[in-house]
Amino acid sequence: MKKLVFLFSVITTFILVGCSGSDMYLGTWKATDNQGNKFDITFDKNKFDVKDTAGKLTTYNYSQNAVKISNGVKSYGIKLDDGRTYQILFPVVDNTKVAIISLESGEPLYTISRDNYITYDEIYKLQ
Repeated sequence: MKKLVFLFSVITTFILVGCSGSDMYLGTWKATDNQGNKFDITFDKNKFDVKDTAGKLTTYNYSQNAVKISNGVKSYGIKLDDGRTYQILFPVVDNTKVAIISLESGEPLYTISRDNYITYDEIYKLQ
């Protein structure tokens, strides 16, 4: 009986995780792409907005489809309505103020911070 309750809990957790975004990355971020361009990204539970420096706003609907924790490093998989998949990686253990948004292959697209526009190299200097 205990195994059945545990299995039910695990399945319920996966269903809930797959429905909407994690509190870990919800909210507004300052983002920098590989070319140094700056953006503001705001994650809501089922959509996120990307605003460039000219003020152009693009909205994407998504669902969270994965959660991984390895050696304290957390990552979240998201899938857009058009099928594209990305990862939101928190590479610095116990730091939820900086992250990397990358392709599923691991290639970084944006570095994101709650406070400042930062580069990929600056994130790894925080370790």
